[in-house]
Formats: sequence, structure tokens, C-alpha cells
Amino acid sequence: MLPFKTFMRTFRMNWTHTSCLTLAFTIVLDPWCTFAGSLDHLTDLTGRVQTIVTLKSRDNFASEYRYDVSVRNLSPDAITSDSLVIVLDKITNLAGEDREGLTGESFLKRFDVLDHNGQTVDGKPYFHIPSGPTPDLVPQSDSLPAVVRLRNRDYVAVFTPSFKVFGQKRVTAEGKRPEGPATAATPPPEPAAAATHKTVDTLIQLLIKKGVLTQEEWRKANKP
Repeated sequence: MLPFKTFMRTFRMNWTHTSCLTLAFTIVLDPWCTFAGSLDHLTDLTGRVQTIVTLKSRDNFASEYRYDVSVRNLSPDAITSDSLVIVLDKITNLAGEDREGLTGESFLKRFDVLDHNGQTVDGKPYFHIPSGPTPDLVPQSDSLPAVVRLRNRDYVAVFTPSFKVFGQKRVTAEGKRPEGPATAATPPPEPAAAATHKTVDTLIQLLIKKGVLTQEEWRKANKP
């Protein structure tokens, strides 16, 4: 029989190993589970994109509705395809209201949202947009649709789901250089002969100033 301390040490090591394997297995199978409840790592793109909501089927007996929801990029920037998430933000009636007039309860609470990928910190269901054939959703292009299934508990026939969109812009390798103040134009370089002549004149003036050479001697030496 193992001593108690040895048993506890072995137990902790095995538990830690099993926990790490479980966490790694979860991340491999569904990496988004790690970030469930928080979209802080994404940017709100709602004002730069358009959600295209298409009713695909309706089961009157079960009061269930199936929508295809895709995203159209209206911005001048490319968006990373596999980062796109749509959040079911609200459900409105024919009058455009999203809450019960008497109780103030959100209409969203009257619906069962099926097969969503998770919920935000304020309890709103979200769905991942499937990645397309290219890594980026370029401007003026549409994403693949996410399937959204809603079941209305109150059997109200007419309602409109509204979505927010989150994602990440593609960061290019070459960013724009910051525009600084205009620099003064540099004068063109002097020709080599002119530069040499200027250097000789400077040296002669220095020799004359030091008394090593007189003006007369220089004129005679420089006389053709």
C-alpha cells in the first residue's frame, strides 16, 4: 500500500494530466467554446455590413421558423471570413416594437433559439458564419449563410429577427506610411569637377590666411 503523501502526489499529477487533455480535446473539437459568452476579441461591424435574412421554411404545427442569414460586406476593407459572428439582437413585431408594452419584456424571451453556438454575456444567442471558399470576405461580397431556427412559444405569426455582426478586419502586411510634414526640397548634387574646384579654392584661402602662401605666389602658380 502506498504512503498517503505518495498517493496524493500521484493523484494530483494524474488529475492535472487528465484535465489538460480534456481542455486540449475541447479546443480541438470546438475552439469557440473557449470564448463562449464573450465577443470582446471581435469588432462590432454592424454599421459596415448588411445582414441578409431569408425565410427558408416554416412549420406551423411546431411554430418553428428556419432562416438563412448571410453577411454582405459594405465596407472598403476585407473581413476575415472565419471571424464572422451574428448575434440575434432583438425580435420586432409589425409595429417595429421589440418589447411588450405592458411588462416591458423583450420579445426575444418568448422564443426558443435552436442550435445556436453560444450566448453573449447579456444572454443573446449568437451563430458563427461558415467560412467561405476564400479566407476573406472582400468588399461587396456575400458570406455563406448561417442557419437560424426559431420557435415561437406564443404562436405569433408575424415577427422580424434583427442581428448584429461581429468580426475582424483583415490586417494587411504593408500598412500605409504615416504622412509627415512636407520636407524641404534638397538641392541637386554639384558636379564632381565643381566640387573639386571649390575644395581647392578653400584650401588655397586657408594657406594664404596661415601665411604659407601669398597672393602673388598663387597668381603666378595659377597663371596659364
